[in-house]
Amino acid sequence: MSRPLTLLLVRHGQSEWNATGRMQGQTAHVPLTALGHEQAAAAARELVPLRPGAMLASDLLRAVQTAEHCATATGLPFSTTPALREQGYGELEGLPSRHLWDVVDWTDPHWSAPGGESLAELHARVEAFLKNLGAEPPADVIALVTHGDTIRAAQAVVAGLGPDAMPAVTPHNGSITRLELIA
Repeated sequence: MSRPLTLLLVRHGQSEWNATGRMQGQTAHVPLTALGHEQAAAAARELVPLRPGAMLASDLLRAVQTAEHCATATGLPFSTTPALREQGYGELEGLPSRHLWDVVDWTDPHWSAPGGESLAELHARVEAFLKNLGAEPPADVIALVTHGDTIRAAQAVVAGLGPDAMPAVTPHNGSITRLELIA
């Protein structure tokens, strides 16, 4: 018999590169801004009444800093995993995002920048992670502190959609997206 597993996907607060319009991808060292810390603290307060029993986070600094706020508010420890990282943009990371509209093929889920990861690869990574999480969930309600494209991939996976049908709208920094996964 299957049971629902509630996933609370917390998008990290605003990072320095969000604020300056640079492509982050899997660049590990980008910290939160002061606003990002405020957004993370607000998300942490929203998380408390949702009563997560476990918390996992991306191992990238902006997600770890957000998870620290969530851990303080909920009293939960967290562990990190590269499975919750943002889509990798390879050689494009650090470049101004506005310059990428003519370079990136946003319509092809199999396109990737040199050294990067396609949406199809991101989708497959998130799908494998969610399958493993559902097979041995640490709690009935789990907070996942992660990134915008990773949340969009999780939304598609839970809805049974492929990488070509991922939601177009990225959740805001510091937001919580609730998903029900049938485990």
